[in-house]
Amino acid sequence: MSIISNTINYLDNDVVLEGFFAYDDSISTRRPAVLISHPWSGRDTFVMEKAKKLAELGYFAFALDMYGQGKVGKSIEENSELMQPFMADRAMLQKRIHAALSAVKLFPWVDDTKIAAIGFCFGGLCVLDLARTGVGIKGVVSFHGLLNPPENLNNVQIKAKVLVLHGNDDPLASAQAVPDLQQELTAAGADWQLHNYGNTVHAFTNPNANDVDRGMIYDATADKRSWQTMLNFFTEIFA
Repeated sequence: MSIISNTINYLDNDVVLEGFFAYDDSISTRRPAVLISHPWSGRDTFVMEKAKKLAELGYFAFALDMYGQGKVGKSIEENSELMQPFMADRAMLQKRIHAALSAVKLFPWVDDTKIAAIGFCFGGLCVLDLARTGVGIKGVVSFHGLLNPPENLNNVQIKAKVLVLHGNDDPLASAQAVPDLQQELTAAGADWQLHNYGNTVHAFTNPNANDVDRGMIYDATADKRSWQTMLNFFTEIFA
């Protein structure tokens, strides 16, 4: 096994974005690709390590950049400032993640008929919105993602299979957000499933999450379970 990784620039119109890719160079054939959408902090070490881990499993992994030039926030305030324009303009968010999908299809190691997208926190919202646009990829996985629906999309049939991995006590999702999402996905004709982890809050996959007051706490058990659930999902959708 020889894991190759690097950064690469790609574009959303005139906005320069900096993605991070990783793949196993010992595999000679094209392979499934997994887009990784970052939390509100930006395309940081957390998602780059996820990319390397997926590359070790035989996938082409692409940690995308929603903010441009690989920007990473250094504080709650900076993270919020980076994310908020996309929360306010979901069409811009959808266009930006579509730029990453277009970029990953150009890599020679990628089987462009087998693409999935995963996302964490804000990134979970991004991949759900990607599915909501009706794009014909195999599937999306949201880890403790924000669940509020966009207002700019109506009556779009969801083609990608959807896996939502959610902390039951996540303070960033209202009590009504989960049933509303289930109803939305059903109405859109989606093949969906939701795993709700008990006694689990937001950011449960991030070992650096330790903010009790804001409900962002790492949970090793939920982290392990959700990752394995994702791998099982990949086995199904890439068959």
